Amino acid sequence: MKDQLEITKTNRKLLVKILDNYSLEDLNKVPDGFNNNLIWNIAHVVVTQQLLVYKLSGLPMMTDDKMVIRYRKGTKTEGFVTKEEVAHVKELLFGTIDQTEKDIENSIFKEYEEYPTSTGFVLQSLADAIAFNNFHEGIHLGYILALKKSL
Repeated sequence: MKDQLEITKTNRKLLVKILDNYSLEDLNKVPDGFNNNLIWNIAHVVVTQQLLVYKLSGLPMMTDDKMVIRYRKGTKTEGFVTKEEVAHVKELLFGTIDQTEKDIENSIFKEYEEYPTSTGFVLQSLADAIAFNNFHEGIHLGYILALKKSL
């Protein structure tokens, strides 16, 4: 799983570059033809990783309920995300993955609740969740690249 987490970190380095190189206004802008913006997509991948890896393992998440409600699957951009909220998302991009790595090393993952994804793939284990999360983050990176061209 170490290789899978390195893939996640590589993707998240690209996401941090977006946060660092776009203005708060651009991060919050929803271009015509899109439902979401750059910051929603980045926060969404953080929340999704926490849901897939921790919640389905029956463990506490590093994201709070407010963040989950705002960025989970099926939501869309609602309201302006502040500079402080962007900084929090930025911290979570690597904090969540670093913690996942530590938690794997400490063998805290004992069980996993089977979960059928919207793509039809059924997650049956932590390993499935981490691999699927990379697929999911790749989809959102593609969406982010399209959004960038529309700004």
